[in-house]
Amino acid sequence: MTARLEIAYDGGGFAGWARQPGQRTVQETLEDALATVARRPVELTVAGRTDAGVHARGQVASHDGEPQSARALNGLLPDDVAVLRSEGAPEGFDARRDALSRTYRYRLLAREAPDPFELGRALHVRTRLDRPALDACAAALVGTHDFTAFTPTETYHVRFERDVMRAEWGDEGGGVLAFWIEADTFMRRMVRGLVGTMLAVASGRMTVEDFETLLQGRPRDEAGDTAAAHGLYLESVRYLSSETG
Repeated sequence: MTARLEIAYDGGGFAGWARQPGQRTVQETLEDALATVARRPVELTVAGRTDAGVHARGQVASHDGEPQSARALNGLLPDDVAVLRSEGAPEGFDARRDALSRTYRYRLLAREAPDPFELGRALHVRTRLDRPALDACAAALVGTHDFTAFTPTETYHVRFERDVMRAEWGDEGGGVLAFWIEADTFMRRMVRGLVGTMLAVASGRMTVEDFETLLQGRPRDEAGDTAAAHGLYLESVRYLSSETG
């Protein structure tokens, strides 16, 4: 049997998804709870390995064996991580390999005054932003591009092209802007690199044309800064309908 988990977590207290010696990680926290309930070691395969501080609202993971009770797991888990669903999946389902796309959202609090309710949830930007420039950058992302400029130079990636199906900015109210992006796969810090560079364009330090040129595989040092982790959320993962449970 194969099991599928849908998971949400606040990344602020974790050193990312993947196990790391001496660090508190989402993977270790969940696998420990699963091992207690299942009474055996359980190893999770995850759809997207989030970095330290990055949140998830619709992360997906899979493991061999029968599904365990979400209620039982949540009784063991800390308050900053929750299993939303735990269910059977088609035999051999792999949360990472079988994913068709992932969707991320990056949230900005774009106003002068801070908001204590957005602390750790959105990047506070006091600089006046050129919204049409943000929209133009997002529009340029749709399609297949080389994203070398938006991932660290020291990387394990060997393929830098990604297919972006959706990229857009939206208003959430209260001065919050959200950048939504869906792609087949993402490279390490790719979304945060995109947002940091779009902010450079929207504040007048770069042009939209500069941004478009970066999508041709330019080196990382020509792009903007990497935006802070706490504004980023893994929102959902898309699979074939037969694999969504």
